[in-house]
Amino acid sequence: MGAYGFTPAFSDRAIEETDECVANTPRLRSSVHAHAHIRHAARSASDRLQSESHRAFLEGDLNTIIGVNCESESQFQSLLIDRCQANAQAEPQSSRRLVKIRAADSSGQRSSASILIKRMYATRGYTSAGLPQAGTDTPDLITLTASEFDTVMGTVSIAFDSPAGLLCDQVYPDEVSGLRERGLRLCEFTKLAVDRVVRSKRVLASLFHVAYIYAHRIKEFDQLLIEVNPRHVRYYEHMLGFTVSGPQRMNGRVHAPAVLLALDFGHAREQISRSGGRPELVHSERSLFPLFFSAAEEAGIVARVRRSVSSEASAGSLG
Repeated sequence: MGAYGFTPAFSDRAIEETDECVANTPRLRSSVHAHAHIRHAARSASDRLQSESHRAFLEGDLNTIIGVNCESESQFQSLLIDRCQANAQAEPQSSRRLVKIRAADSSGQRSSASILIKRMYATRGYTSAGLPQAGTDTPDLITLTASEFDTVMGTVSIAFDSPAGLLCDQVYPDEVSGLRERGLRLCEFTKLAVDRVVRSKRVLASLFHVAYIYAHRIKEFDQLLIEVNPRHVRYYEHMLGFTVSGPQRMNGRVHAPAVLLALDFGHAREQISRSGGRPELVHSERSLFPLFFSAAEEAGIVARVRRSVSSEASAGSLG
């Protein structure tokens, strides 16, 4: 089910508290902004230095689409401790980690993703059938994972509209049919799960961006649909630009209420072009788009994915 069971690593309340703390403490606000610019410049230099090593490991890993430098949540927590009484001069602690975004083509990768999905869904009281095993005839489904070494920390699947329809047709048949009648090419993101121990918005942003690239840049679909718990509607509206496309209803697959959300890929493309690759804007814009890849990085991912798709098509024709 689209995005069901996913709890945003940074809740709306946490973001509101961070904004309130910074807004009400001028000295802290000034210090935070100064430190943010310094850290961003240092990270940008570090990322540039690591770009060659990223390309090196990508050349030897056909399934990996891109490597992402991620950090722990501690830099955000420093603004929340004791309701803004943290020392403004203290440098927040952070933990750098390299996460690979890859296509889950093997049985092992799909099994690990299924385990994560079932575990995260279960913590919210939802049920899930997991993912189909590798080799299953599912040409209209692509699964991506975010992993550190061999540990899957996040996953999302992209389902493309076909004569068989989409999962959201089961709960929202009229709404989805109406979009098709407008001539829109539809897809949906399903089985979204991010491990709570990661707690990184960059992991979520990276998964979304690569999934967007597959759906919009490569396959040229127009509209994204997801089904989310009503509690998470506001998060997706504010952080990714979704709009409500269907009212709250009970979803029998997970035995929980759902709301249908839609995202115009044209809007997403504009936001990525304007803000992608500019993480220093993440607080002022209160959006995930600054944590998406830059235009140059996106172009590299598009080229790599197209080569991969072409190679798979050639292998299939030879078979």
